[in-house]
Amino acid sequence: MVVLDYQPSPSLHRPQSETFSDSPFWDNSPASTLALFEDAPNVQAHSREKISYYFPKGVGEYHYGMLHPMKPARLTLTNRLVLGYGLHEKMECYTPRSATREELEEFHDQEYVEFLSTVTPSTVPNASFSRFNFADDCPIFEGMYDFCRSYTGASLAAARKLASGTTDIAINWSGGLHHGKKGEASGFCYINDIVIAILQLLRYHARVLYIDIDIHHGDGVQEAFYNSNRVMTVSFHKYGNDFFPCTGALSEVGMGLGKHFCLNVPLQDGIDDAGYVGLFKSVMERTIETFRPASIVLQCGADSLGLDRLGCFNLSIAAHGECVRFIKSFGLPLLVLGGGGYTIRNVARCWAYETSVLTGTTIPDALPSTPYDDFFQPSRRLHETLGAGRVENQNTKASLEKIRVKIMEELRYLHGAPSVQMQELPPDLAGGWLEEDKVGDERADK
Repeated sequence: MVVLDYQPSPSLHRPQSETFSDSPFWDNSPASTLALFEDAPNVQAHSREKISYYFPKGVGEYHYGMLHPMKPARLTLTNRLVLGYGLHEKMECYTPRSATREELEEFHDQEYVEFLSTVTPSTVPNASFSRFNFADDCPIFEGMYDFCRSYTGASLAAARKLASGTTDIAINWSGGLHHGKKGEASGFCYINDIVIAILQLLRYHARVLYIDIDIHHGDGVQEAFYNSNRVMTVSFHKYGNDFFPCTGALSEVGMGLGKHFCLNVPLQDGIDDAGYVGLFKSVMERTIETFRPASIVLQCGADSLGLDRLGCFNLSIAAHGECVRFIKSFGLPLLVLGGGGYTIRNVARCWAYETSVLTGTTIPDALPSTPYDDFFQPSRRLHETLGAGRVENQNTKASLEKIRVKIMEELRYLHGAPSVQMQELPPDLAGGWLEEDKVGDERADK
Protein backbone atom coordinates (compact mmCIF):
# COMPACT_ATOMS: atom_id res chain seq x y z
CA MET A 1 0.00 0.00 0.00
CA VAL A 2 1.30 3.46 -0.95
CA VAL A 3 1.41 6.05 1.82
CA LEU A 4 2.13 9.70 1.23
CA ASP A 5 2.81 11.70 4.37
CA TYR A 6 0.49 14.67 4.72
CA GLN A 7 1.26 17.51 7.12
CA PRO A 8 -1.26 20.36 7.12
CA SER A 9 0.19 23.84 6.78
CA PRO A 10 0.23 25.76 10.09
CA SER A 11 -1.36 28.74 8.31
CA LEU A 12 -4.44 26.70 7.53
CA HIS A 13 -5.12 25.19 10.96
CA ARG A 14 -8.76 25.15 12.05
CA PRO A 15 -10.39 24.52 15.44
CA GLN A 16 -9.96 20.87 16.27
CA SER A 17 -12.90 18.50 16.05
CA GLU A 18 -13.36 14.86 15.17
CA THR A 19 -14.08 14.56 11.49
CA PHE A 20 -13.61 11.09 10.11
CA SER A 21 -15.83 8.14 10.78
CA ASP A 22 -14.66 5.48 13.20
CA SER A 23 -16.97 2.98 11.51
CA PRO A 24 -15.86 -0.64 11.03
CA PHE A 25 -15.10 -0.43 7.32
CA TRP A 26 -11.61 0.76 8.26
CA ASP A 27 -10.89 -2.46 10.16
CA ASN A 28 -7.57 -4.09 9.27
CA SER A 29 -6.22 -0.89 7.73
CA PRO A 30 -2.64 0.05 8.70
CA ALA A 31 -2.30 2.88 11.20
CA SER A 32 -0.39 4.88 8.62
CA THR A 33 -3.38 4.76 6.31
CA LEU A 34 -5.77 5.88 9.03
CA ALA A 35 -3.52 8.81 9.83
CA LEU A 36 -4.22 10.29 6.41
CA PHE A 37 -7.87 10.67 7.33
CA GLU A 38 -7.38 12.11 10.81
CA ASP A 39 -7.20 15.71 9.75
CA ALA A 40 -8.79 17.48 12.69
CA PRO A 41 -6.62 20.64 12.39
CA ASN A 42 -8.18 21.38 9.02
CA VAL A 43 -11.80 21.08 10.05
CA GLN A 44 -14.13 23.73 11.38
CA ALA A 45 -17.48 23.50 13.14
CA HIS A 46 -20.25 22.91 10.60
CA SER A 47 -23.41 23.47 12.69
CA ARG A 48 -24.10 26.94 11.30
CA GLU A 49 -23.52 26.17 7.65
CA LYS A 50 -26.42 26.54 5.26
CA ILE A 51 -26.70 23.66 2.79
CA SER A 52 -28.85 23.77 -0.35
CA TYR A 53 -29.81 20.63 -2.26
CA TYR A 54 -31.07 20.60 -5.87
CA PHE A 55 -32.90 17.72 -7.47
CA PRO A 56 -34.62 18.46 -10.80
CA LYS A 57 -38.00 16.81 -11.19
CA GLY A 58 -37.82 13.69 -13.36
CA VAL A 59 -34.07 13.97 -14.00
CA GLY A 60 -33.55 10.27 -13.22
CA GLU A 61 -36.15 9.10 -15.72
CA TYR A 62 -34.19 9.71 -18.92
CA HIS A 63 -32.54 6.81 -20.74
CA TYR A 64 -29.44 6.89 -22.95
CA GLY A 65 -30.14 3.41 -24.30
CA MET A 66 -30.26 -0.17 -23.07
CA LEU A 67 -26.54 -0.89 -23.55
CA HIS A 68 -25.21 2.56 -22.72
CA PRO A 69 -23.25 2.76 -19.44
CA MET A 70 -24.64 6.16 -18.45
CA LYS A 71 -27.78 5.57 -16.38
CA PRO A 72 -29.60 8.67 -15.10
CA ALA A 73 -31.55 6.28 -12.84
CA ARG A 74 -28.56 6.49 -10.48
CA LEU A 75 -29.81 9.97 -9.58
CA THR A 76 -33.14 8.56 -8.41
CA LEU A 77 -31.35 5.94 -6.30
CA THR A 78 -29.15 8.64 -4.77
CA ASN A 79 -32.08 10.89 -3.96
CA ARG A 80 -33.98 8.04 -2.33
CA LEU A 81 -31.04 7.27 -0.06
CA VAL A 82 -30.69 10.94 0.84
CA LEU A 83 -34.37 11.03 1.79
CA GLY A 84 -34.22 7.66 3.52
CA TYR A 85 -31.40 8.83 5.77
CA GLY A 86 -33.35 12.00 6.58
CA LEU A 87 -30.60 14.19 5.18
CA HIS A 88 -33.18 16.43 3.49
CA GLU A 89 -34.05 17.70 6.96
CA LYS A 90 -30.52 19.13 7.23
CA MET A 91 -30.77 21.09 3.98
CA GLU A 92 -32.95 23.49 2.05
CA CYS A 93 -34.24 21.39 -0.84
CA TYR A 94 -35.19 22.80 -4.22
CA THR A 95 -36.78 21.59 -7.44
CA PRO A 96 -35.10 24.05 -9.83
CA ARG A 97 -36.40 25.22 -13.19
CA SER A 98 -34.72 24.11 -16.38
CA ALA A 99 -32.08 26.32 -17.98
CA THR A 100 -33.22 28.48 -20.87
CA ARG A 101 -31.68 28.34 -24.31
CA GLU A 102 -30.09 31.74 -23.68
CA GLU A 103 -28.43 30.38 -20.55
CA LEU A 104 -27.02 27.40 -22.44
CA GLU A 105 -25.63 29.78 -25.04
CA GLU A 106 -23.67 31.70 -22.42
CA PHE A 107 -21.03 29.07 -23.16
CA HIS A 108 -22.16 26.86 -26.04
CA ASP A 109 -22.33 27.84 -29.72
CA GLN A 110 -25.77 28.83 -31.00
CA GLU A 111 -25.65 26.37 -33.90
CA TYR A 112 -24.79 23.51 -31.55
CA VAL A 113 -27.62 24.36 -29.15
CA GLU A 114 -30.00 24.67 -32.12
CA PHE A 115 -29.09 21.17 -33.27
CA LEU A 116 -29.40 19.83 -29.73
CA SER A 117 -32.86 21.37 -29.37
CA THR A 118 -34.26 20.04 -32.64
CA VAL A 119 -32.69 16.62 -33.25
CA THR A 120 -34.71 13.54 -32.30
CA PRO A 121 -34.09 9.78 -32.40
CA SER A 122 -35.96 9.67 -35.69
CA THR A 123 -33.79 12.32 -37.37
CA VAL A 124 -32.00 10.91 -40.41
CA PRO A 125 -28.22 11.03 -39.80
CA ASN A 126 -26.52 13.86 -41.65
CA ALA A 127 -23.30 15.87 -41.63
CA SER A 128 -24.32 17.62 -38.42
CA PHE A 129 -24.06 14.33 -36.51
CA SER A 130 -20.33 14.17 -37.25
CA ARG A 131 -19.82 17.89 -36.85
CA PHE A 132 -21.28 17.89 -33.34
CA ASN A 133 -19.81 14.48 -32.42
CA PHE A 134 -23.02 12.50 -32.00
CA ALA A 135 -22.23 8.79 -32.13
CA ASP A 136 -22.24 5.75 -29.83
CA ASP A 137 -20.79 7.57 -26.81
CA CYS A 138 -23.19 10.49 -27.25
CA PRO A 139 -26.40 9.00 -28.67
CA ILE A 140 -29.56 10.89 -29.45
CA PHE A 141 -32.27 9.76 -27.07
CA GLU A 142 -35.81 10.77 -26.23
CA GLY A 143 -35.90 13.95 -24.16
CA MET A 144 -32.15 14.59 -24.52
CA TYR A 145 -32.49 18.38 -24.76
CA ASP A 146 -34.84 18.53 -21.78
CA PHE A 147 -32.42 16.38 -19.79
CA CYS A 148 -29.60 18.82 -20.53
CA ARG A 149 -31.71 21.83 -19.59
CA SER A 150 -32.78 20.07 -16.40
CA TYR A 151 -29.36 19.30 -14.90
CA THR A 152 -27.90 22.59 -16.12
CA GLY A 153 -30.74 24.57 -14.57
CA ALA A 154 -29.97 22.92 -11.24
CA SER A 155 -26.27 23.84 -11.42
CA LEU A 156 -27.14 27.40 -12.38
CA ALA A 157 -29.62 27.76 -9.52
CA ALA A 158 -27.04 26.37 -7.10
CA ALA A 159 -24.34 28.77 -8.37
CA ARG A 160 -26.69 31.75 -8.09
CA LYS A 161 -27.57 30.91 -4.52
CA LEU A 162 -23.89 30.60 -3.65
CA ALA A 163 -23.11 33.89 -5.38
CA SER A 164 -25.88 35.64 -3.48
CA GLY A 165 -24.36 34.56 -0.19
CA THR A 166 -27.54 32.84 1.00
CA THR A 167 -26.01 29.38 1.19
CA ASP A 168 -22.59 28.02 2.11
CA ILE A 169 -22.73 24.72 0.22
CA ALA A 170 -24.90 23.87 -2.79
CA ILE A 171 -25.30 20.28 -4.02
CA ASN A 172 -26.48 19.08 -7.44
CA TRP A 173 -25.69 15.42 -8.02
CA SER A 174 -27.32 15.55 -11.48
CA GLY A 175 -24.65 17.98 -12.71
CA GLY A 176 -20.92 17.64 -13.28
CA LEU A 177 -20.90 16.69 -16.98
CA HIS A 178 -17.36 17.84 -17.53
CA HIS A 179 -16.58 16.63 -21.07
CA GLY A 180 -19.04 18.84 -22.97
CA LYS A 181 -17.30 21.22 -25.37
CA LYS A 182 -18.33 24.64 -26.64
CA GLY A 183 -19.51 23.26 -29.97
CA GLU A 184 -19.79 19.49 -29.59
CA ALA A 185 -20.83 16.61 -27.37
CA SER A 186 -18.20 14.37 -25.80
CA GLY A 187 -17.95 11.49 -23.35
CA PHE A 188 -21.69 11.12 -22.54
CA CYS A 189 -21.88 14.91 -21.98
CA TYR A 190 -23.86 17.33 -24.13
CA ILE A 191 -24.11 20.58 -22.16
CA ASN A 192 -21.28 21.52 -19.82
CA ASP A 193 -23.21 22.70 -16.78
CA ILE A 194 -19.95 23.18 -14.86
CA VAL A 195 -18.64 25.88 -17.18
CA ILE A 196 -22.00 27.64 -17.19
CA ALA A 197 -22.15 27.55 -13.38
CA ILE A 198 -18.59 28.88 -13.08
CA LEU A 199 -19.44 31.73 -15.44
CA GLN A 200 -22.27 32.61 -13.08
CA LEU A 201 -19.91 32.61 -10.08
CA LEU A 202 -17.44 34.81 -11.96
CA ARG A 203 -20.03 37.57 -12.06
CA TYR A 204 -19.49 38.00 -8.32
CA HIS A 205 -16.30 36.13 -7.39
CA ALA A 206 -12.85 37.25 -8.51
CA ARG A 207 -11.40 33.72 -8.53
CA VAL A 208 -13.01 30.29 -8.75
CA LEU A 209 -11.21 27.00 -8.10
CA TYR A 210 -12.43 23.92 -10.00
CA ILE A 211 -11.52 20.47 -8.62
CA ASP A 212 -12.28 17.21 -10.44
CA ILE A 213 -12.02 13.75 -8.80
CA ASP A 214 -13.67 11.82 -11.63
CA ILE A 215 -11.43 9.07 -13.03
CA HIS A 216 -11.62 10.81 -16.43
CA HIS A 217 -9.81 14.08 -17.06
CA GLY A 218 -12.01 17.17 -16.81
CA ASP A 219 -11.09 18.23 -20.33
CA GLY A 220 -14.16 20.31 -21.17
CA VAL A 221 -13.75 22.60 -18.16
CA GLN A 222 -9.99 22.84 -18.62
CA GLU A 223 -10.40 23.79 -22.28
CA ALA A 224 -13.00 26.47 -21.48
CA PHE A 225 -10.73 28.28 -19.00
CA TYR A 226 -7.30 27.41 -20.40
CA ASN A 227 -6.53 31.09 -21.08
CA SER A 228 -8.00 32.48 -17.87
CA ASN A 229 -6.28 33.44 -14.62
CA ARG A 230 -9.62 33.78 -12.80
CA VAL A 231 -10.35 30.05 -12.86
CA MET A 232 -7.84 27.47 -11.70
CA THR A 233 -8.63 23.90 -12.78
CA VAL A 234 -7.23 20.88 -10.92
CA SER A 235 -7.98 17.38 -12.17
CA PHE A 236 -7.05 14.03 -10.56
CA HIS A 237 -7.50 11.30 -13.17
CA LYS A 238 -6.25 8.18 -14.90
CA TYR A 239 -3.86 9.04 -17.72
CA GLY A 240 -2.17 6.93 -20.39
CA ASN A 241 -2.84 3.78 -22.42
CA ASP A 242 -5.37 5.69 -24.57
CA PHE A 243 -7.69 6.14 -21.59
CA PHE A 244 -10.46 8.61 -22.47
CA PRO A 245 -10.16 11.52 -23.15
CA CYS A 246 -6.38 11.09 -23.63
CA THR A 247 -5.67 14.53 -22.15
CA GLY A 248 -4.54 15.75 -18.74
CA ALA A 249 -0.77 15.39 -18.81
CA LEU A 250 1.37 17.14 -16.20
CA SER A 251 2.63 19.41 -18.98
CA GLU A 252 -0.83 20.90 -19.62
CA VAL A 253 -0.60 24.04 -17.47
CA GLY A 254 -2.63 26.70 -19.31
CA MET A 255 -1.81 29.36 -21.89
CA GLY A 256 -1.60 33.14 -22.06
CA LEU A 257 -2.97 34.71 -18.91
CA GLY A 258 -3.98 31.22 -17.84
CA LYS A 259 -0.47 29.79 -17.84
CA HIS A 260 0.16 27.98 -14.53
CA PHE A 261 -3.55 28.18 -13.65
CA CYS A 262 -4.19 24.63 -14.82
CA LEU A 263 -2.98 21.65 -12.80
CA ASN A 264 -3.24 18.00 -13.77
CA VAL A 265 -2.57 15.00 -11.55
CA PRO A 266 -2.17 12.01 -13.91
CA LEU A 267 -2.50 8.67 -12.12
CA GLN A 268 -2.10 5.03 -13.12
CA ASP A 269 -4.32 2.00 -12.59
CA GLY A 270 -5.11 0.71 -9.13
CA ILE A 271 -4.37 3.68 -6.91
CA ASP A 272 -5.52 3.00 -3.35
CA ASP A 273 -7.02 5.10 -0.58
CA ALA A 274 -3.76 6.06 1.10
CA GLY A 275 -1.94 7.14 -2.05
CA TYR A 276 -4.89 9.07 -3.47
CA VAL A 277 -6.00 10.89 -0.33
CA GLY A 278 -2.45 11.76 0.73
CA LEU A 279 -1.64 13.26 -2.65
CA PHE A 280 -5.01 15.01 -2.87
CA LYS A 281 -4.60 16.76 0.46
CA SER A 282 -1.04 17.81 -0.20
CA VAL A 283 -1.87 19.26 -3.62
CA MET A 284 -5.15 20.92 -2.67
CA GLU A 285 -3.95 22.58 0.52
CA ARG A 286 -1.10 24.31 -1.29
CA THR A 287 -3.34 25.19 -4.24
CA ILE A 288 -5.98 26.84 -2.06
CA GLU A 289 -3.33 28.62 -0.01
CA THR A 290 -1.68 30.01 -3.17
CA PHE A 291 -4.65 30.75 -5.45
CA ARG A 292 -6.97 32.03 -2.68
CA PRO A 293 -10.26 31.34 -4.46
CA ALA A 294 -13.47 33.12 -3.55
CA SER A 295 -15.41 29.91 -4.19
CA ILE A 296 -14.83 26.28 -5.13
CA VAL A 297 -16.59 23.96 -7.58
CA LEU A 298 -16.00 20.28 -6.78
CA GLN A 299 -16.87 17.60 -9.35
CA CYS A 300 -17.32 14.26 -7.55
CA GLY A 301 -17.36 11.71 -10.35
CA ALA A 302 -17.85 8.31 -8.71
CA ASP A 303 -16.18 6.28 -11.45
CA SER A 304 -12.96 6.68 -9.48
CA LEU A 305 -14.38 4.17 -6.97
CA GLY A 306 -13.24 0.56 -6.97
CA LEU A 307 -15.37 -1.86 -9.01
CA ASP A 308 -16.69 0.86 -11.32
CA ARG A 309 -17.88 -0.49 -14.66
CA LEU A 310 -15.57 1.86 -16.59
CA GLY A 311 -12.95 2.57 -13.92
CA CYS A 312 -9.65 1.07 -12.80
CA PHE A 313 -8.96 2.61 -9.38
CA ASN A 314 -9.30 0.96 -5.95
CA LEU A 315 -10.87 3.82 -3.98
CA SER A 316 -13.39 3.21 -1.22
CA ILE A 317 -16.45 5.37 -0.66
CA ALA A 318 -14.91 6.56 2.60
CA ALA A 319 -11.74 7.77 0.84
CA HIS A 320 -13.71 9.49 -1.93
CA GLY A 321 -15.78 11.18 0.75
CA GLU A 322 -12.68 12.23 2.67
CA CYS A 323 -11.63 14.34 -0.32
CA VAL A 324 -15.02 16.07 -0.14
CA ARG A 325 -14.68 16.54 3.61
CA PHE A 326 -11.21 18.05 3.22
CA ILE A 327 -12.36 20.65 0.68
CA LYS A 328 -15.34 21.50 2.87
CA SER A 329 -13.00 22.14 5.79
CA PHE A 330 -11.65 25.33 4.19
CA GLY A 331 -14.99 27.02 4.76
CA LEU A 332 -15.26 28.59 1.30
CA PRO A 333 -18.51 28.79 -0.72
CA LEU A 334 -18.74 25.33 -2.29
CA LEU A 335 -20.68 23.99 -5.26
CA VAL A 336 -20.69 20.18 -5.27
CA LEU A 337 -21.62 18.31 -8.44
CA GLY A 338 -21.86 14.71 -9.60
CA GLY A 339 -20.22 13.40 -12.76
CA GLY A 340 -19.22 9.93 -13.93
CA GLY A 341 -20.07 6.69 -12.19
CA TYR A 342 -21.31 3.55 -13.91
CA THR A 343 -21.87 0.94 -11.22
CA ILE A 344 -24.99 2.74 -10.16
CA ARG A 345 -25.53 1.11 -6.76
CA ASN A 346 -22.11 2.36 -5.68
CA VAL A 347 -22.68 5.80 -7.20
CA ALA A 348 -25.81 6.16 -5.08
CA ARG A 349 -23.99 4.94 -1.97
CA CYS A 350 -21.12 7.36 -2.57
CA TRP A 351 -23.19 10.49 -3.19
CA ALA A 352 -25.55 9.73 -0.31
CA TYR A 353 -22.53 9.37 1.99
CA GLU A 354 -21.00 12.58 0.67
CA THR A 355 -24.29 14.37 1.31
CA SER A 356 -23.95 13.28 4.93
CA VAL A 357 -20.36 14.56 4.97
CA LEU A 358 -21.44 17.93 3.61
CA THR A 359 -24.25 18.25 6.16
CA GLY A 360 -22.01 17.11 9.01
CA THR A 361 -24.33 14.20 9.77
CA THR A 362 -23.32 10.77 11.01
CA ILE A 363 -25.35 8.08 9.25
CA PRO A 364 -25.44 4.32 9.91
CA ASP A 365 -23.81 1.77 7.65
CA ALA A 366 -27.15 -0.01 7.23
CA LEU A 367 -28.98 1.47 4.25
CA PRO A 368 -32.48 2.83 4.80
CA SER A 369 -35.38 1.01 3.18
CA THR A 370 -36.40 2.45 -0.19
CA PRO A 371 -38.38 1.17 -3.20
CA TYR A 372 -34.99 0.27 -4.73
CA ASP A 373 -33.68 -2.11 -2.07
CA ASP A 374 -32.99 -4.81 -4.64
CA PHE A 375 -30.20 -2.71 -6.15
CA PHE A 376 -28.22 -2.96 -2.92
CA GLN A 377 -28.62 -6.65 -2.18
CA PRO A 378 -27.36 -8.76 -0.60
CA SER A 379 -25.59 -6.65 2.02
CA ARG A 380 -27.60 -3.40 1.90
CA ARG A 381 -24.65 -1.61 3.49
CA LEU A 382 -23.46 1.91 2.77
CA HIS A 383 -19.75 1.12 2.86
CA GLU A 384 -19.69 -1.98 0.74
CA THR A 385 -16.24 -3.45 0.14
CA LEU A 386 -15.24 -2.29 -3.32
CA GLY A 387 -12.64 -4.89 -4.16
CA ALA A 388 -9.63 -3.26 -2.51
CA GLY A 389 -6.57 -4.36 -4.45
CA ARG A 390 -8.66 -5.82 -7.27
CA VAL A 391 -6.62 -3.79 -9.77
CA GLU A 392 -2.86 -3.93 -9.30
CA ASN A 393 -1.57 -0.61 -8.00
CA GLN A 394 0.82 0.79 -10.62
CA ASN A 395 1.41 4.00 -8.65
CA THR A 396 4.62 3.78 -6.64
CA LYS A 397 5.53 6.06 -3.78
CA ALA A 398 8.26 7.51 -5.99
CA SER A 399 5.91 8.21 -8.91
CA LEU A 400 3.37 9.96 -6.69
CA GLU A 401 6.08 12.01 -5.02
CA LYS A 402 7.36 13.07 -8.45
CA ILE A 403 3.89 14.33 -9.35
CA ARG A 404 3.56 16.16 -6.04
CA VAL A 405 6.91 17.90 -6.47
CA LYS A 406 6.04 18.96 -10.02
CA ILE A 407 2.72 20.43 -8.84
CA MET A 408 4.47 22.35 -6.04
CA GLU A 409 6.93 23.77 -8.57
CA GLU A 410 4.08 24.85 -10.82
CA LEU A 411 2.32 26.62 -7.96
CA ARG A 412 5.43 28.64 -7.19
CA TYR A 413 5.02 30.39 -10.54
CA LEU A 414 1.82 32.04 -9.31
CA HIS A 415 3.53 34.26 -6.71
CA GLY A 416 0.28 34.49 -4.77
CA ALA A 417 -3.25 35.03 -6.01
CA PRO A 418 -3.68 37.05 -9.21
CA SER A 419 -5.02 40.57 -9.00
CA VAL A 420 -8.03 40.78 -11.29
CA GLN A 421 -10.42 43.55 -12.18
CA MET A 422 -14.01 42.63 -11.38
CA GLN A 423 -16.68 43.32 -13.97
CA GLU A 424 -20.42 42.95 -14.15
CA LEU A 425 -20.38 40.15 -16.72
CA PRO A 426 -17.62 37.66 -17.48
CA PRO A 427 -16.00 38.24 -20.87
CA ASP A 428 -16.18 35.90 -23.81
CA LEU A 429 -14.22 32.70 -23.24
CA ALA A 430 -12.70 32.92 -26.71
CA GLY A 431 -10.19 35.47 -25.49
CA GLY A 432 -12.00 38.34 -23.80
CA TRP A 433 -9.64 38.40 -20.84
CA LEU A 434 -6.64 38.52 -23.13
CA GLU A 435 -8.13 41.35 -25.17
CA GLU A 436 -9.13 43.31 -22.08
CA ASP A 437 -5.67 42.90 -20.59
CA LYS A 438 -4.08 44.08 -23.83
CA VAL A 439 -6.26 47.20 -23.88
CA GLY A 440 -5.30 47.89 -20.28
CA ASP A 441 -1.61 47.59 -21.15
CA GLU A 442 -2.00 50.01 -24.07
CA ARG A 443 -3.69 52.56 -21.80
CA ALA A 444 -0.90 52.20 -19.27
CA ASP A 445 1.69 52.79 -21.99
CA LYS A 446 -0.05 56.02 -22.95
